[in-house]
Amino acid sequence: MASQFVHFNTQRSNGQFPGVQDIDPQELMEKKSQVVVVDVRRPDEFTGELGHVPGALLMVLDTLPERLEELPKDKTVVFVCLAGGRSARATAFALEAGYTNVFNMKGGMTLWNQLSLAVDGKLQS
Repeated sequence: MASQFVHFNTQRSNGQFPGVQDIDPQELMEKKSQVVVVDVRRPDEFTGELGHVPGALLMVLDTLPERLEELPKDKTVVFVCLAGGRSARATAFALEAGYTNVFNMKGGMTLWNQLSLAVDGKLQS
């Protein structure tokens, strides 16, 4: 059976979390239909001024330990937050729990919005 895992050309080691790989938002946008995107921010952030990556699942970082088993181990998972810190912690936690193909989106939704990539759930001002 062919691997369900996605390769990211932009993956780089995260400076704060050993083993965690960061990927660029632009590449995630190109490949998001092939991966599971998990936003680990609070619900008010998920639907707040920055919105969220289209198709992303909301799984608040504090609930990740009890909800991690909901994520597939046979697909690539990318964690997203506001600026990349909480999602890097989520990625490290998933690696410790035995997930092998998990990534952190560099710069979070802050960078995603700066790059003018598509968002869902954004509050209209």
